[in-house]
Amino acid sequence: MSRQDAIDSAAHHFDSGTFREELTRLVAVPTESHDPRQEPELRRYLAEEVAPRLDRMGFAVDIAENPVSARHPFLVARRTEAEGLPTLLTYGHADVQPGHPDRWRTGLDPWRLTVEGERWYGRGVADNKGQHLVNLVALEHVIGQRQGSLGYNVVFLLETGEEFGSPGLAEFCEQERGRLLAADLLIGSDGPRVATDRPTVFLGSRGAVNFTLSLELREGSHHSGNLGGLLRNPGTVLANAIACLVDDRGSIRVEGLRPAGIPDEVRRALADIPAGTDGPSPDPGWGEPGLTPNERLFAWNTIEVLAMTTGQPDSPTNAIPGTARAHCQLRFVVGLEASDVEGALRKHLDEHGFDMVDVTADYGMEATRLDPDNPWVRWTLDSLERTTGTTPALLPNLAGSLPNSAFSRGLGLPTVWVPHSYPGCSQHAPDEHLPAPLVRESLQVMAGLFWDLAELSGLGTWPPQVPSSDDDGTTP
Repeated sequence: MSRQDAIDSAAHHFDSGTFREELTRLVAVPTESHDPRQEPELRRYLAEEVAPRLDRMGFAVDIAENPVSARHPFLVARRTEAEGLPTLLTYGHADVQPGHPDRWRTGLDPWRLTVEGERWYGRGVADNKGQHLVNLVALEHVIGQRQGSLGYNVVFLLETGEEFGSPGLAEFCEQERGRLLAADLLIGSDGPRVATDRPTVFLGSRGAVNFTLSLELREGSHHSGNLGGLLRNPGTVLANAIACLVDDRGSIRVEGLRPAGIPDEVRRALADIPAGTDGPSPDPGWGEPGLTPNERLFAWNTIEVLAMTTGQPDSPTNAIPGTARAHCQLRFVVGLEASDVEGALRKHLDEHGFDMVDVTADYGMEATRLDPDNPWVRWTLDSLERTTGTTPALLPNLAGSLPNSAFSRGLGLPTVWVPHSYPGCSQHAPDEHLPAPLVRESLQVMAGLFWDLAELSGLGTWPPQVPSSDDDGTTP
């Protein structure tokens, strides 16, 4: 039995059609975490679709209650070969974004896996059912090829509330740090590669805070002719308040919400990433001046206006409205705490004469980034290149947000992410899909990676012995 045997075995699982059949079953379960009515489906997914496979693989499976949100349970499975062996933690999420079946293209159904050419359509195929299934199948084939002996222990954590903001995940990780979730390394899969044909590793994610700006000046609306010029217009005031936070080219004006700079090692990593996305082309002149597009996307902070209302946009009247509201979002990199955002906004608005505008921070996810010089990073990149023959891309952090702080901070782990999607997959949108060749290659990549971990464990060298900085690699 060899590394290549494990890789070939995982690829045959795909070629035989078995993987597609398994993913079809997972997609058919409407695990919408936003909808309280779907709690039974979330629990069924864990108990009936995932737990039996883990049991066959030698895991002890526990469906644990969420300490914060009762309708979003966790599945924790431990496969222990021996006490004292190093332990890998891997992670996924069972829940998906709302299906919105009426918005999908004719012939597609979010709860049915549909194949069109090389594309597989269905809610969750990319985010995240397809991705955690890839990892479980690859691990299963490595265990089989190694006759049941990995030489390391494995913990698999599956949450059901990631698309709802991961309520309770941080608390659960703190609670189980020395018990169910005791581990030495996290390897997870979520988010996209930088391109379909470029294996990718990322080391954390930007943080996110959603915040609401609101202004209530008076009850009702008043005639714009009789009182225009006498009554303060909340829409005008709020537009100017937003303009004092972010300028007309998208650059943040709040000093406390701007990064101190971009570390040299982050700049070096981003220089190797192709510019552009599978979506709209970047707008010329938009964003922080002096940065490359990749630096703006992965290494800088941005404020976005997600929605804004005043008056009655669908049927406007000749009246000055009494209220205005804007829902906004800050995406940010390591160096800023989510808990500091509301205070920085409040201070800046007050200093600029907008003390009448209320600020409420609604949601926070911390920014994380493993040190790119951490020994696990070079080791992972080498494993992927050995399997695919392609030099992988290294992203210091994902542009989007993941609950990585629960692992890097809560569990104190080095965190390495190997995504199995691509930028044009339409995750969170209608017509979510994955290219079949990417899925097949991902199975091979993960089989190689899990095999290499076993070889590394056999040498007694966790973490791998490669040049590293003095830093332990975890986000402070």
